[in-house]
Amino acid sequence: MKKRLLSIFFCIGGALFAQPAYDLVVYGGTAAGVMTAVSAARQGLKVALLEPGVHVGGMVSGGLSATDVGRREVIGGLALEFYFRAARHYSLNRHHLELAWRPEPKVAEAIFRDMIAEARVTLLQRQRLREKNGVVIENGRISEVITEPGWRFRAKVFADASYEGDLMAQAKVSYTFGREGVAQYGESLAGVRAITPSHQFPVNIPARDEQGRLLPEISPEPRGEPGSADKRIQAYNFRIAATNVAANRVPWPKPEDYDPAKYELLLRYIHAMTPYLGRTMEFTDVSSTGLMPNGKADLNNRGGFSTDYIGKNYDYPDGDYATRVRIWKDHEDYQKGFYYFLANDPRLPESMRRTAQDWGLSKDEFTDTGHWPHQLYVREARRMLGEYVSIQKDLQTELTKPDAIAMGSYNSDSHNVQRFINAQGFAENEGDVQVGVKPYHIPYRVITPKRAEALNLLVPVCFSASHVAYSSMRMEPQYMMIGHAAGIAAALAIRGNSPVQDVAVPALQQQLKDEGAVFEYGPQPHQSALEIIRRRFAPLPKIMHDAWRLPMHRAPGN
Repeated sequence: MKKRLLSIFFCIGGALFAQPAYDLVVYGGTAAGVMTAVSAARQGLKVALLEPGVHVGGMVSGGLSATDVGRREVIGGLALEFYFRAARHYSLNRHHLELAWRPEPKVAEAIFRDMIAEARVTLLQRQRLREKNGVVIENGRISEVITEPGWRFRAKVFADASYEGDLMAQAKVSYTFGREGVAQYGESLAGVRAITPSHQFPVNIPARDEQGRLLPEISPEPRGEPGSADKRIQAYNFRIAATNVAANRVPWPKPEDYDPAKYELLLRYIHAMTPYLGRTMEFTDVSSTGLMPNGKADLNNRGGFSTDYIGKNYDYPDGDYATRVRIWKDHEDYQKGFYYFLANDPRLPESMRRTAQDWGLSKDEFTDTGHWPHQLYVREARRMLGEYVSIQKDLQTELTKPDAIAMGSYNSDSHNVQRFINAQGFAENEGDVQVGVKPYHIPYRVITPKRAEALNLLVPVCFSASHVAYSSMRMEPQYMMIGHAAGIAAALAIRGNSPVQDVAVPALQQQLKDEGAVFEYGPQPHQSALEIIRRRFAPLPKIMHDAWRLPMHRAPGN
C-alpha cells in the first residue's frame, strides 16, 4: 500500500492526482464490491477498490446480521466462504458447525478486511465519485473515473458495486427505478398493489385526527390504480445492532428536534391492536429482533408502523449527493425517534416501554458513528436496463439459464412504498410483496450493459431486473455471489481482450465451480461447495503458509 501511495504524482497543469493503471477498478466497498475485488485479485489482476466512505461490507457489516438466506443450499463460492470464516471466528467448528449466518457487524467488517488484505487488493477509502463528469468514456469504453479528492483511476475493466449505481449512471448506461406496470413485462406482481396483506394495519385507524387534520406519516396522495407503474421506492431503514446486555448497552438516543406527535399514528395503532390481539402489544410486535452472538440482535421493520420510513425516499435513486445526505439524516432522525418514543412515551403500555428500555445500541458496534449504523439500508435504487432483464417468470417458471453465475431463492420481498388514506378514510400501507419463489438461476447477462453503451463495465448490485425480480435477487448473499462472478469475468475479458459481453460463459462457470459456486439446488452441490472451502482452509505446513495467501491464478503478463 505504501509503495502505491508513493507512486501517486501531481498532474501538471491541474489539481488531479493520477494513480497507476489497474486491471480492474471496483467502485463501492459493499459486500458485492469486496467480493468482486477479491475474486479478481485471486485471478491475478491488479485491483483497486474505491470506497466513498471509510467502511467496507455495506449492509453485511452495517447492521444486517440476520442474513436473508432463503435456501442455504444455493449459497456457494465467496459468499459461502464468508460465512465459513464467520463460523471459524466464533470457533463453531468445535461444535461441528461450519457456517455462521449471523455475524456481528464488527466481525463481518473484520472478515471483509482480511479477505481484501490477503488478496492484495488496493483499498482506497474516502474516494466518492466526482458528482459531475466523474466518468470518462473513450470509444465505448470507460477509460477512467475521477473521485472527489481529485484522484484519477484508469483501468481495463470497471465494476460499479455501489447501491446507488452512480458510476453506471455517469457512464450513460440505461437504467430505471420505481415499479413497472403489469403490462410492461406481464408480471402479476408488478405495479401498485390492489391488496397489501403483510406489514399492514389489521384494524381500522382513522387517517385524520379529531379536528380533521391528516395524521403525520400518512401521504395525502392517492394510491394509484392497481397494476399501474410509478416511481415510488420500497422503504429504507437502518438495521440496528442492539443489545440487552446492560454493560454493553447505550440508551436510545433522543434525536434533535424530537417531536412525539410524529408518532401519533403509531400510538393509535398500538392501542387499537389490544382488543384485536386480546393482549397488549409488545416491543417485538413493532420491531423484529433477529438474534446474533454476544447478546445482540438485528432490529428490523415489523408491522403496520415500524422502522421503515415509508414514502420518504422517492428522491434518493436519482438524487444528487446533497439530496441523499438529507434523506439519510431524515431516516436517522425518524428511526432514533421511533425507538426513543417506544422507550419513553408515558402513553404507551408499561410493558412495552420496559422492554424497549431493556434494549439499546451496542457500545462495541459502530464506534465512530455514535453506535448508529454507518449504512442506510438502500433496498433498491437504480436498476440497469442491460443485455437481459430478469422478470417475475425467471423466479417462478423459467428457472434455468445457460449463462448461470449464481442462484437465488429468497421470496419476492418488497417493503411498502406508501401509506395513504383509503376510500373509507383509514390509514393503509401499500406495496409490500411476500411471494415465494423456487430456486432459480441468476444469468451473467444481468450484470452487463447493452453492448452499444459500455464494453468494459460490470454491475453486480444495480443489475438488470424488474422491480419484482429485483425484490428477490437483491439479498446480500446473492450480491456476494454475483460479485464473485464479476471478478472472474473481468479477468476473462482482460485475458481475451474482449468486451465483457463476450466473456466465454463456460470458462466463467467452470472457474466459479472450481471455487465453490453452486448451480444446482440440493444437499449434494452444497456439500461439494463446502468441501472446496474446507480444503482452502485446511491446516497447511508452515512453509506453505505464505504461498496460500498468494492469488490463485496469475494473468499472462502480470
